[in-house]
Amino acid sequence: MPTSLVTGGAGFIGSHVIDELLAMGHRVVALDDLSGGFRDNVGPAAELVEGSILDVPLVQRLFAAQRVDYVFHLAAYAAEGLSHFIKRFNYDNNLIGSINLINAAVNAGSVRAFVFTSSIAVYGRNQLPMHEDLVPAPEDPYGIAKYAVEQELRSTEEMFGLPYIVFRPHNVYGERQNIADKYRNVVGIFINCVLQGLPLPIFGDGGQTRAFSHIDDVAPTIACSINQPEMYNQVFNIGGDRHYSVNRVAELVFSALRKNTGIDYLPERKEVKHVYSSHEKIHQLLDITAKVDLESCIDRMAQWAPQYGAGKAKQ
Repeated sequence: MPTSLVTGGAGFIGSHVIDELLAMGHRVVALDDLSGGFRDNVGPAAELVEGSILDVPLVQRLFAAQRVDYVFHLAAYAAEGLSHFIKRFNYDNNLIGSINLINAAVNAGSVRAFVFTSSIAVYGRNQLPMHEDLVPAPEDPYGIAKYAVEQELRSTEEMFGLPYIVFRPHNVYGERQNIADKYRNVVGIFINCVLQGLPLPIFGDGGQTRAFSHIDDVAPTIACSINQPEMYNQVFNIGGDRHYSVNRVAELVFSALRKNTGIDYLPERKEVKHVYSSHEKIHQLLDITAKVDLESCIDRMAQWAPQYGAGKAKQ
């Protein structure tokens, strides 16, 4: 039975990846500091270790004790716009912590593949749709950190032979998302506002466009990638194919929750106006396409979110 270490395992994407790995017959160890995740996201079949990827002795002990076969690195502080104002915190958590894991994986000698969840943020203002052959040009510290880890994995594979797979998802949403997190994912933010009877905050005129990725189109592919040797040492965009304006997302949320709490248009932020990527590379390799559309899954979120509640924000 292979052993997989999932960092950020109590978080949104990480917990879904754990479910997929367990279904594949893996023994799973989840490492999470619970700063953004929740214990009840991790089922009893997985072992949860509370701790940080910044704790080097802990990371070293984990690899020494567990004989890790696969690393799925999802732990991150994914507040892209905020990263300009928390530079050191961003680089500590999103770069230095990743280096700690890579070093430990190399030293362990047992790791067959290191799967890293990067971000579409590495592209910056690039041509559309963004595809893997483009030269990344990240414009914020979050994207810079993610791209640095990608480069480190490439360098580590060349020097030490540690295989890797990099995924660049975008705007992932779905059940178990922490909708009270005001910095991550507009779908959750909007749903949380409606539940509280608050207007939806939209920066600028709402014409900016994004593609949105339901967790069901992301987590299974990340988990099963280790069984696809042709994916090793490559980078893949992953997620939804259609892009929507922020105004359209607001309309869909109001419709799904059957309540219109209004919109608060705020000053435009310095951010990329239009962001969506091509998934042709992974479609051709695995013959898969995104199966879940935004409309139906916002309806699903509207059924789930009131049971979750709006009061789980973490500072």
